[in-house]
Amino acid sequence: MSVTGLLLTGGYGPGRSDLEPFLGEVGPIVAADSGFDLALALGLRPELIVGDMDSVRARLPQERVRRFPRDKEFTDTELGLQALKDLGCDRVVIAGGGGGRLDHLLFIVALFERETVPLCWITAHEHVEAIRGTAAYRGWVGQTVSFLPLSQGAAIERSEGLRWPLDGLR
Repeated sequence: MSVTGLLLTGGYGPGRSDLEPFLGEVGPIVAADSGFDLALALGLRPELIVGDMDSVRARLPQERVRRFPRDKEFTDTELGLQALKDLGCDRVVIAGGGGGRLDHLLFIVALFERETVPLCWITAHEHVEAIRGTAAYRGWVGQTVSFLPLSQGAAIERSEGLRWPLDGLR
């Protein structure tokens, strides 16, 4: 049985209504550093808070904190992903991480090219999904939609209803 975890990260995060479609299927919730501030803003209670705690503003519940040195091999987001894996999650929704430093944004994008890919990443203004196989999306009339083939062999065979057709995009 598949277990979906929610990883809350720092940066601009979504509103509660943007996360509602996922909250019913989410098991463990982990906050990475200032992702705990996002958790509080969303009314969520993470089981665990991980990271070096260099940017979190809220008072931390010490019994749920796993603190790491600032000079470490992994980012706080990577530590959060590992914590969710340790909690039995095989699927992850990432919330937060919008805006801020370009290297942080690019790192989260790079997660979509790894062996274990997040289901999606939701920021204050974006919703990014990994598509495997065939996907159909409806109801986005008037919205900006972008498709980025990130890996070798990724392509769009057929598209319809878009302002600019993407057929054959590689």
